[in-house]
Amino acid sequence: MKYRSAFDIIGPVMIGPSSSHTAGAARIGRVARTLFGYQPLKAVIHLYGSFAETYKGHGTDVAIVGGLLDFDTFDERIPTSLQLAKEANMEVEFIVERTVTDHPNTVRIKLYDEQKELEVVGISIGGGTIEITELNSFQLKLSGENPAILVVHNDQFGVVSAVTTVMAQNEINISHMEVSRKEKGKMAMMVIEVDQKISAEVLKEIESLPNVTQIIQMVE
Repeated sequence: MKYRSAFDIIGPVMIGPSSSHTAGAARIGRVARTLFGYQPLKAVIHLYGSFAETYKGHGTDVAIVGGLLDFDTFDERIPTSLQLAKEANMEVEFIVERTVTDHPNTVRIKLYDEQKELEVVGISIGGGTIEITELNSFQLKLSGENPAILVVHNDQFGVVSAVTTVMAQNEINISHMEVSRKEKGKMAMMVIEVDQKISAEVLKEIESLPNVTQIIQMVE
């Protein structure tokens, strides 16, 4: 594993005993909330591997829910997040899974309200570092560390080029990008991580492009 800074080794400032099981879990929960757009009414949390075995002892449960409440890793409210979720009328359900996954610290979070639902799969790599590997059955790779946009679009010729052209014209540097699709010619998704926050004007320009159907913005 490659470390980018001393903080990847030392770990993040956090509440809880484990950078993987607590800080990483909180970050996954917070990214899931950001992707959803606001606090959901219900969260069903599927835990796998090491998360499933030690989630109560290592505070993974309160950390994920704290993230869903938009708490950062060092927020002192994390230990009481289950009670706070109840007070905020957010229903939470934990399901321990015995299925073997590619990574031992894996969680699948399903978020709901009356109008929409979202499904996110995340892994906690270590030192508080995470990776979102799936969003609504789209395979992707999202760290949650940098500003990013997820562009949902029809799988048609020229869409990727059109989006990156808008980025270039506005002098936005792309640090990471990938494209995935469920089926040829159907729905596809671009994951674009950048070096700076993208303005509302640029987002509107991208959203107005032919075959672009939705943009989800992630801000660090």
